[in-house]
Amino acid sequence: MTQPPQETTQEPVEAAPEKVEVPPEYPRFAKPQRVAFVQSAWHREVVEVCRLAFLAEIEARHIARAQIDVFEVPGAFEIPLHVQLLAKTRRYTAIVAAGLVIDDEYIAETVIKALMDVQLRTEVPVFSAVVTPQQFQETAAHVDFFRKHFATKGVEVAEACANTLLSLERLRGQVAAGIV
Repeated sequence: MTQPPQETTQEPVEAAPEKVEVPPEYPRFAKPQRVAFVQSAWHREVVEVCRLAFLAEIEARHIARAQIDVFEVPGAFEIPLHVQLLAKTRRYTAIVAAGLVIDDEYIAETVIKALMDVQLRTEVPVFSAVVTPQQFQETAAHVDFFRKHFATKGVEVAEACANTLLSLERLRGQVAAGIV
């Protein structure tokens, strides 16, 4: 014998409050910042994603797009000389390099070492988004994968750039005040 369903009184279920994504608030700079972004034209469709992600993130971190100068060079091997000339102008508080080096770790290591040398000689911070994948084939899947990877790199290099500039600004203030 089946029993009739029991009537139950259900109280209305309150919907969970919607989570509103609040963008993080980043510290502001005491002095204006100017950044150079040097990118290689080799595999431009991949590398440009880094630049676009960098520009969006650096603006969120209070460096206006008008304060970013973009330079393009033929390949990654040409990046260090351009970075050095830009650093010597003393116009930039930081320089970012982006490139894709395919299957040539020697070139990638040479570029990275040269960028570090420029940074140490000029005391202008230089950031690298020069990537050398172990395998890269010009297939749609690989290009798509590396475009996504370069988008992440763009955000990461913007974060490193902004945080370093803030840190250097504080340190230089402490040195000027005789604290350090």
